[in-house]
Amino acid sequence: MSARTVDRTAGSKTEGLRERKKRQMRRQLSDTATEMFLARGFDEVRVAEIAEACGVSEKTVFNYFPAKEALILDLPDTSITALRAELSDPAVPPVEAALRVLDAELTSLTSWLDTHDDPATAGEHIRRFNALVEGTPSLRAYQRDMMDQLVVAAAETLAERTGMGQDEPELKITATVLLGLWQIQFGALRKHLDAGRTPAQMHEAVTAEVRRAAGLVQNGLSRL
Repeated sequence: MSARTVDRTAGSKTEGLRERKKRQMRRQLSDTATEMFLARGFDEVRVAEIAEACGVSEKTVFNYFPAKEALILDLPDTSITALRAELSDPAVPPVEAALRVLDAELTSLTSWLDTHDDPATAGEHIRRFNALVEGTPSLRAYQRDMMDQLVVAAAETLAERTGMGQDEPELKITATVLLGLWQIQFGALRKHLDAGRTPAQMHEAVTAEVRRAAGLVQNGLSRL
């Protein structure tokens, strides 16, 4: 587990055997790649090595992931699906919809930390993961592209919700501001991981910072 997007398909009651096997293989590939990247560096590991370590072909890896970068920055489709689902409800203000997705992702991460006998060691794993992404230009570029995809998905969903054109400036700025809350959460996570807090304390502290930021934009977006 890392600071990657939460996989909300895991453990679904409607998941069939084939889907479960595919999810497990995807997770095996991603986890194996992450550990190899952390140990040796992203640019020093070839996809063929990851495939060999998992007992599959290189083609199989690319059947699951469109690019090498996706092996460590995975599950954008799941995140987009969650954001679309929350934003599509006209009874829920857009900021609150974004906060629901963020809280689900934060809860998954802090719950994972809480399962470890030594949360400090688990936190160090996340810090190393973040340092790897921040120190690798291709990963930073891929992460930006993922955020751009989320902005587009948010704008499309808001256009459907309001009947406005997707290219209207109101929707563009709304989508951009909403996705800015992800950056607030990422930054708060980094800060509070270094503060020696318990997972529950970290969840509370990060949530407080995200909601403070959300409060600054709530009034401006209240008409949508």
